[in-house]
Amino acid sequence: MPARFLRILLCLSLPLSGCAGPGLAPWSNVAPATNPLYVAASNEEVLWERTVDVLHDFHFELARENRLARVIETHWRVGSGLLEPWHHDSVGFTNRLESTLQSVRRRVQITIIPDDRGAGYLVNVAAFKEFEDLPGVAANSPGGATFSESTPLDRDLNPVVGQSSPSIWIPAGRDLALEQALLANLQAAYSG
Repeated sequence: MPARFLRILLCLSLPLSGCAGPGLAPWSNVAPATNPLYVAASNEEVLWERTVDVLHDFHFELARENRLARVIETHWRVGSGLLEPWHHDSVGFTNRLESTLQSVRRRVQITIIPDDRGAGYLVNVAAFKEFEDLPGVAANSPGGATFSESTPLDRDLNPVVGQSSPSIWIPAGRDLALEQALLANLQAAYSG
């Protein structure tokens, strides 16, 4: 009887353990890429376009492209949470959980530097992260039918709806997980 009970327990627990493993990202089997990444390429135009394609794959909108300074910068992008798996800017479970519980935004700057010999390029990726710090508590109302009996009724004809002052963003340094994911995708794009 205990063997039958164990089989039933095993059959019932298998469907529940499907997602309980420590999920690995697609780029996790690749060794961490060095930053800056050396690319042996002779055509800077192809290198530039593949770099822009990888940024678009991560859903970053370009803010500035300067081919003379060889710099690509993106606009700030609000971090994707646990319920947005199709966005790739939050890399890993901890970053997704952090973006779910706290307002986070990220920006990427990529610099393409030709090497001294003229045989390739160094691609430097810098991903910056900031946290939102609201200046005060949002105006919450206890309800329209709730009145205090000790104070006279005040009529506010100009209610403030929403946030009354602009957000303050606190720099949180560089997002190394996003940098490694971008470098892995750039390496795959350059080799293919």
